[in-house]
Amino acid sequence: MKDIIKPIAVLAGICLVVTAVLAYINLITLPIITAAEQEAAEQARMEVMPGANSFEQIDIELPEGVTEAYTSDNGGYVFMLSTKGYGGEIKLICGIDAGGSITGISTLSHAETSGIGSKVVENGSGYREGYYGKTADNYSEVDDVTGATISSKAYKKALNGAFEAYELAKEAK
Repeated sequence: MKDIIKPIAVLAGICLVVTAVLAYINLITLPIITAAEQEAAEQARMEVMPGANSFEQIDIELPEGVTEAYTSDNGGYVFMLSTKGYGGEIKLICGIDAGGSITGISTLSHAETSGIGSKVVENGSGYREGYYGKTADNYSEVDDVTGATISSKAYKKALNGAFEAYELAKEAK
């Protein structure tokens, strides 16, 4: 019995020490990670809403697929979007100016198939720029990417949510 208890006690002690060290490291790094995430989010908002200097989160009832909404000091709005693509969740950020036109879109994360669906969601692919200046009336006129129909439709669905949120945000103002 002694031969069994001693190794178990040693292993339990090692586990407790490792757990305490990991908890301490998490305690130290959590504020740093949180600050970095907030800074990245602020930069993304400024990228999709040129000319804005500050943003304020607004509390309105958001449509499906819109996770956060912000108003900018230049009268525009920024929306955090989430939609289901072919490979998984796609997270976007979209800016819409006071006149209802898209000022910018950026992909925050995606799991689309490399080389096919990724043509739709990757920043720098050229697809997103086709939406710049579009409004709720004509954004659906942008052609889908051949071979990536599901990803293209998911992108448009997310933008539809942004336009719905834009209308709700204008009414709440």
